[in-house]
Amino acid sequence: MHAITIERPGGPEALRWTEVPDPAPAAGEVLIEVVAAGVNRADALQRQGNYPPPKDAPPYPGLEVSGRVRALGEGVHGWQVGQEVCALLGGGGYAQLALAPAGQLLPVPKNVDLIEAAGLPEVAATVFSNVVDLARLQPGETLLVHGGGSGIGTFAVQLGKALGAEVVATARAGKHQRLLELGADRVIDYTAEDFSKITQADVVLDIMGGGYLKQNVDALKAGGRLVVIGLQGGRRGELDLGQLLVKRALVAGTTLRARSAAEKAAIVRGVREEIWPLVEEGMVRPVIDERFPMTAAAEAHRLLESNEHFGKILLTAV
Repeated sequence: MHAITIERPGGPEALRWTEVPDPAPAAGEVLIEVVAAGVNRADALQRQGNYPPPKDAPPYPGLEVSGRVRALGEGVHGWQVGQEVCALLGGGGYAQLALAPAGQLLPVPKNVDLIEAAGLPEVAATVFSNVVDLARLQPGETLLVHGGGSGIGTFAVQLGKALGAEVVATARAGKHQRLLELGADRVIDYTAEDFSKITQADVVLDIMGGGYLKQNVDALKAGGRLVVIGLQGGRRGELDLGQLLVKRALVAGTTLRARSAAEKAAIVRGVREEIWPLVEEGMVRPVIDERFPMTAAAEAHRLLESNEHFGKILLTAV
Protein backbone atom coordinates (compact mmCIF):
# COMPACT_ATOMS: atom_id res chain seq x y z
CA MET A 1 0.00 0.00 0.00
CA HIS A 2 0.96 3.68 0.01
CA ALA A 3 0.95 6.01 3.00
CA ILE A 4 2.05 9.52 3.84
CA THR A 5 5.41 9.27 5.58
CA ILE A 6 7.42 11.99 7.29
CA GLU A 7 10.76 12.24 5.52
CA ARG A 8 12.21 14.30 8.36
CA PRO A 9 10.70 16.62 11.00
CA GLY A 10 9.84 19.93 9.42
CA GLY A 11 7.30 21.80 7.34
CA PRO A 12 4.54 20.41 5.12
CA GLU A 13 7.10 19.59 2.43
CA ALA A 14 8.36 16.77 4.70
CA LEU A 15 5.24 14.72 3.88
CA ARG A 16 5.78 12.06 1.21
CA TRP A 17 3.44 9.57 -0.53
CA THR A 18 5.47 6.38 -0.10
CA GLU A 19 5.06 2.66 -0.70
CA VAL A 20 5.07 0.84 2.66
CA PRO A 21 4.24 -2.70 3.85
CA ASP A 22 0.58 -3.68 4.02
CA PRO A 23 -0.70 -3.93 7.61
CA ALA A 24 -2.41 -7.06 8.92
CA PRO A 25 -4.91 -7.07 11.79
CA ALA A 26 -3.80 -8.63 15.04
CA ALA A 27 -6.26 -10.09 17.53
CA GLY A 28 -8.88 -7.51 18.42
CA GLU A 29 -8.08 -5.26 15.44
CA VAL A 30 -9.91 -4.34 12.26
CA LEU A 31 -8.28 -3.53 8.92
CA ILE A 32 -9.97 -0.61 7.14
CA GLU A 33 -9.75 0.31 3.48
CA VAL A 34 -9.46 4.06 3.88
CA VAL A 35 -11.86 6.29 1.96
CA ALA A 36 -10.95 9.50 3.80
CA ALA A 37 -8.86 10.70 6.74
CA GLY A 38 -9.32 13.73 8.95
CA VAL A 39 -6.52 16.29 9.30
CA ASN A 40 -5.83 17.39 12.87
CA ARG A 41 -3.49 19.78 14.65
CA ALA A 42 -1.80 16.75 16.23
CA ASP A 43 -0.78 15.58 12.75
CA ALA A 44 1.09 18.84 12.16
CA LEU A 45 2.79 18.56 15.55
CA GLN A 46 3.85 15.01 14.68
CA ARG A 47 5.22 16.23 11.33
CA GLN A 48 7.26 18.83 13.19
CA GLY A 49 8.71 16.17 15.51
CA ASN A 50 6.84 17.51 18.56
CA TYR A 51 4.21 14.79 19.06
CA PRO A 52 5.57 11.28 18.47
CA PRO A 53 3.01 8.49 18.02
CA PRO A 54 2.47 5.91 20.77
CA LYS A 55 4.83 2.94 20.61
CA ASP A 56 2.12 0.60 19.34
CA ALA A 57 0.91 3.00 16.59
CA PRO A 58 2.08 3.23 12.97
CA PRO A 59 4.57 6.04 12.25
CA TYR A 60 2.28 7.65 9.67
CA PRO A 61 0.09 10.58 10.77
CA GLY A 62 -3.70 10.39 10.89
CA LEU A 63 -5.93 9.98 13.94
CA GLU A 64 -9.28 9.30 12.28
CA VAL A 65 -10.56 7.68 9.10
CA SER A 66 -13.66 6.49 7.35
CA GLY A 67 -13.84 3.56 4.99
CA ARG A 68 -14.85 -0.07 4.63
CA VAL A 69 -13.86 -3.05 6.71
CA ARG A 70 -11.30 -5.10 4.76
CA ALA A 71 -10.48 -7.82 7.34
CA LEU A 72 -11.19 -8.77 10.96
CA GLY A 73 -8.58 -9.87 13.46
CA GLU A 74 -9.09 -12.86 15.71
CA GLY A 75 -11.80 -12.39 18.31
CA VAL A 76 -13.51 -9.43 16.64
CA HIS A 77 -17.30 -9.66 16.63
CA GLY A 78 -20.09 -7.28 15.67
CA TRP A 79 -18.46 -5.99 12.47
CA GLN A 80 -18.57 -7.38 8.93
CA VAL A 81 -16.22 -7.25 5.96
CA GLY A 82 -17.44 -4.53 3.60
CA GLN A 83 -19.25 -2.58 6.32
CA GLU A 84 -18.89 1.20 6.19
CA VAL A 85 -17.25 2.53 9.36
CA CYS A 86 -15.29 5.39 10.81
CA ALA A 87 -12.65 5.00 13.49
CA LEU A 88 -10.47 6.71 16.06
CA LEU A 89 -6.81 5.76 15.60
CA GLY A 90 -3.55 6.10 17.45
CA GLY A 91 -1.97 6.95 14.08
CA GLY A 92 -1.65 5.69 10.54
CA GLY A 93 -4.74 7.22 8.98
CA TYR A 94 -2.96 8.92 6.08
CA ALA A 95 -2.78 5.64 4.17
CA GLN A 96 -4.67 3.33 1.85
CA LEU A 97 -5.16 0.82 4.68
CA ALA A 98 -5.37 1.49 8.42
CA LEU A 99 -5.65 -0.62 11.56
CA ALA A 100 -7.99 0.21 14.42
CA PRO A 101 -8.79 -1.59 17.66
CA ALA A 102 -12.33 -2.92 17.33
CA GLY A 103 -13.37 -0.88 20.36
CA GLN A 104 -12.55 2.33 18.49
CA LEU A 105 -14.81 1.68 15.50
CA LEU A 106 -18.08 3.47 14.92
CA PRO A 107 -20.78 2.88 12.32
CA VAL A 108 -21.22 5.71 9.86
CA PRO A 109 -24.19 7.71 11.18
CA LYS A 110 -27.35 7.73 9.13
CA ASN A 111 -27.58 10.70 6.78
CA VAL A 112 -23.80 11.30 6.89
CA ASP A 113 -21.72 10.84 3.74
CA LEU A 114 -18.97 8.19 4.06
CA ILE A 115 -16.23 10.69 3.21
CA GLU A 116 -17.52 13.33 5.62
CA ALA A 117 -17.71 10.72 8.38
CA ALA A 118 -13.89 10.86 8.51
CA GLY A 119 -14.24 14.27 10.17
CA LEU A 120 -16.23 12.95 13.13
CA PRO A 121 -14.34 10.44 15.35
CA GLU A 122 -11.57 12.67 16.73
CA VAL A 123 -13.70 15.75 17.35
CA ALA A 124 -16.64 13.76 18.73
CA ALA A 125 -14.41 11.80 21.11
CA THR A 126 -12.54 14.93 22.20
CA VAL A 127 -15.61 17.07 22.81
CA PHE A 128 -17.62 14.27 24.43
CA SER A 129 -14.83 13.21 26.80
CA ASN A 130 -14.13 16.78 27.91
CA VAL A 131 -17.38 18.74 27.72
CA VAL A 132 -19.84 15.95 28.61
CA ASP A 133 -17.90 13.32 30.54
CA LEU A 134 -15.39 15.47 32.45
CA ALA A 135 -16.93 18.95 32.69
CA ARG A 136 -20.53 17.68 32.94
CA LEU A 137 -22.10 20.51 30.96
CA GLN A 138 -25.75 20.91 31.98
CA PRO A 139 -28.77 22.44 30.22
CA GLY A 140 -28.99 26.15 30.93
CA GLU A 141 -25.26 26.51 31.61
CA THR A 142 -22.89 28.60 29.49
CA LEU A 143 -20.17 26.95 27.40
CA LEU A 144 -17.25 29.05 26.15
CA VAL A 145 -15.48 27.50 23.16
CA HIS A 146 -12.11 28.84 22.05
CA GLY A 147 -11.13 28.40 18.43
CA GLY A 148 -14.76 28.25 17.41
CA GLY A 149 -13.95 27.90 13.72
CA SER A 150 -11.79 24.80 14.14
CA GLY A 151 -12.99 21.23 13.71
CA ILE A 152 -13.30 20.81 17.46
CA GLY A 153 -14.82 24.26 17.83
CA THR A 154 -17.55 23.79 15.23
CA PHE A 155 -18.48 20.45 16.75
CA ALA A 156 -18.47 21.82 20.34
CA VAL A 157 -20.70 24.75 19.38
CA GLN A 158 -23.29 22.42 17.90
CA LEU A 159 -23.13 19.90 20.72
CA GLY A 160 -23.42 22.62 23.37
CA LYS A 161 -26.61 23.87 21.75
CA ALA A 162 -27.98 20.33 21.35
CA LEU A 163 -27.43 19.81 25.09
CA GLY A 164 -29.37 22.96 25.95
CA ALA A 165 -26.48 25.25 26.86
CA GLU A 166 -25.86 28.87 25.93
CA VAL A 167 -22.77 28.83 23.69
CA VAL A 168 -20.19 31.58 23.36
CA ALA A 169 -17.29 31.14 20.92
CA THR A 170 -14.11 33.03 20.21
CA ALA A 171 -12.95 33.40 16.60
CA ARG A 172 -11.68 35.84 14.02
CA ALA A 173 -14.30 38.27 12.76
CA GLY A 174 -14.53 36.55 9.38
CA LYS A 175 -15.87 33.38 10.97
CA HIS A 176 -18.56 34.97 13.18
CA GLN A 177 -21.53 34.68 10.85
CA ARG A 178 -20.95 31.00 10.16
CA LEU A 179 -20.64 30.27 13.87
CA LEU A 180 -23.91 32.07 14.56
CA GLU A 181 -25.51 29.97 11.83
CA LEU A 182 -24.18 26.84 13.55
CA GLY A 183 -25.97 27.86 16.73
CA ALA A 184 -23.58 30.01 18.73
CA ASP A 185 -25.45 32.57 20.82
CA ARG A 186 -22.54 34.99 20.75
CA VAL A 187 -19.12 35.18 19.08
CA ILE A 188 -16.20 37.22 20.40
CA ASP A 189 -13.37 38.52 18.23
CA TYR A 190 -10.35 37.48 20.26
CA THR A 191 -8.10 39.82 18.25
CA ALA A 192 -10.01 42.89 19.43
CA GLU A 193 -11.82 41.99 22.66
CA ASP A 194 -10.90 40.50 26.04
CA PHE A 195 -13.39 37.66 26.39
CA SER A 196 -12.88 37.45 30.16
CA LYS A 197 -14.34 40.95 30.59
CA ILE A 198 -17.50 40.34 28.58
CA THR A 199 -18.59 36.80 29.33
CA GLN A 200 -18.90 34.39 32.25
CA ALA A 201 -18.99 30.65 31.65
CA ASP A 202 -19.73 27.46 33.52
CA VAL A 203 -17.51 25.42 31.20
CA VAL A 204 -14.55 26.61 29.12
CA LEU A 205 -13.09 24.38 26.39
CA ASP A 206 -9.62 25.75 25.72
CA ILE A 207 -7.06 25.02 23.00
CA MET A 208 -4.63 27.83 23.92
CA GLY A 209 -3.16 26.72 27.25
CA GLY A 210 -0.82 29.02 29.14
CA GLY A 211 -1.52 32.16 27.16
CA TYR A 212 -5.20 32.08 28.13
CA LEU A 213 -4.96 30.62 31.62
CA LYS A 214 -5.53 33.80 33.62
CA GLN A 215 -8.31 35.05 31.36
CA ASN A 216 -10.01 31.66 31.39
CA VAL A 217 -10.11 31.56 35.19
CA ASP A 218 -11.35 35.18 35.23
CA ALA A 219 -14.15 34.10 32.88
CA LEU A 220 -15.33 31.19 35.05
CA LYS A 221 -18.49 31.45 37.11
CA ALA A 222 -18.55 30.06 40.63
CA GLY A 223 -18.30 26.28 40.32
CA GLY A 224 -16.95 26.62 36.78
CA ARG A 225 -14.85 24.05 34.96
CA LEU A 226 -11.93 24.85 32.68
CA VAL A 227 -10.70 22.03 30.45
CA VAL A 228 -7.45 22.61 28.56
CA ILE A 229 -6.99 20.39 25.49
CA GLY A 230 -4.32 22.30 23.56
CA LEU A 231 -1.24 24.43 24.06
CA GLN A 232 -1.25 26.72 21.03
CA GLY A 233 -0.68 29.67 23.37
CA GLY A 234 2.15 28.07 25.34
CA ARG A 235 2.78 25.51 28.07
CA ARG A 236 3.04 27.86 31.05
CA GLY A 237 0.76 30.43 32.64
CA GLU A 238 0.16 32.06 36.00
CA LEU A 239 -2.64 30.66 38.15
CA ASP A 240 -4.14 32.55 41.10
CA LEU A 241 -5.00 29.72 43.50
CA GLY A 242 -6.89 32.09 45.77
CA GLN A 243 -9.21 33.01 42.93
CA LEU A 244 -9.64 29.33 42.13
CA LEU A 245 -10.63 28.59 45.73
CA VAL A 246 -13.08 31.47 45.92
CA LYS A 247 -14.72 30.35 42.68
CA ARG A 248 -14.69 26.67 43.73
CA ALA A 249 -13.46 26.07 40.20
CA LEU A 250 -11.89 23.08 38.48
CA VAL A 251 -8.94 23.29 36.07
CA ALA A 252 -8.17 20.10 34.14
CA GLY A 253 -5.92 19.20 31.24
CA THR A 254 -6.43 16.19 28.98
CA THR A 255 -5.15 14.54 25.82
CA LEU A 256 -6.84 11.80 23.83
CA ARG A 257 -4.09 10.09 21.85
CA ALA A 258 -2.05 8.92 24.86
CA ARG A 259 -4.98 7.20 26.59
CA SER A 260 -5.10 3.45 26.82
CA ALA A 261 -7.13 1.36 24.37
CA ALA A 262 -9.60 0.59 27.17
CA GLU A 263 -10.11 4.30 27.91
CA LYS A 264 -10.56 5.12 24.23
CA ALA A 265 -13.03 2.28 23.82
CA ALA A 266 -15.06 3.63 26.74
CA ILE A 267 -15.09 7.10 25.19
CA VAL A 268 -16.13 5.69 21.80
CA ARG A 269 -18.99 3.78 23.48
CA GLY A 270 -20.15 7.02 25.04
CA VAL A 271 -19.98 8.78 21.68
CA ARG A 272 -22.03 6.05 20.03
CA GLU A 273 -24.65 6.04 22.78
CA GLU A 274 -24.96 9.77 23.47
CA ILE A 275 -23.64 11.70 20.46
CA TRP A 276 -24.48 9.54 17.42
CA PRO A 277 -28.26 9.93 17.97
CA LEU A 278 -27.81 13.72 17.87
CA VAL A 279 -25.83 13.40 14.62
CA GLU A 280 -28.46 11.15 13.07
CA GLU A 281 -31.19 13.61 14.07
CA GLY A 282 -29.28 16.41 12.35
CA MET A 283 -28.67 18.37 15.57
CA VAL A 284 -24.91 17.98 15.12
CA ARG A 285 -23.20 17.51 11.78
CA PRO A 286 -19.68 17.36 10.39
CA VAL A 287 -18.53 20.73 9.10
CA ILE A 288 -16.08 20.22 6.24
CA ASP A 289 -14.01 23.09 4.88
CA GLU A 290 -12.06 21.41 2.08
CA ARG A 291 -11.08 18.00 0.72
CA PHE A 292 -7.65 17.18 -0.69
CA PRO A 293 -6.45 13.96 -2.31
CA MET A 294 -4.20 12.00 0.07
CA THR A 295 -1.18 12.77 -2.12
CA ALA A 296 -1.74 16.50 -1.44
CA ALA A 297 -1.35 16.16 2.33
CA ALA A 298 1.22 18.97 2.33
CA GLU A 299 -1.37 21.39 0.90
CA ALA A 300 -3.88 20.29 3.54
CA HIS A 301 -1.33 20.99 6.29
CA ARG A 302 -0.60 24.43 4.88
CA LEU A 303 -4.30 25.27 5.04
CA LEU A 304 -4.54 23.90 8.59
CA GLU A 305 -1.63 26.01 9.78
CA SER A 306 -2.98 29.14 8.10
CA ASN A 307 -6.00 29.04 10.45
CA GLU A 308 -8.12 30.20 7.54
CA HIS A 309 -10.24 27.04 7.43
CA PHE A 310 -13.67 26.62 9.00
CA GLY A 311 -14.37 23.14 10.33
CA LYS A 312 -12.51 20.04 9.23
CA ILE A 313 -10.03 19.39 6.45
CA LEU A 314 -10.12 15.94 4.86
CA LEU A 315 -7.80 13.79 2.78
CA THR A 316 -9.51 11.46 0.33
CA ALA A 317 -8.38 8.16 -1.14
CA VAL A 318 -6.49 8.12 -4.42
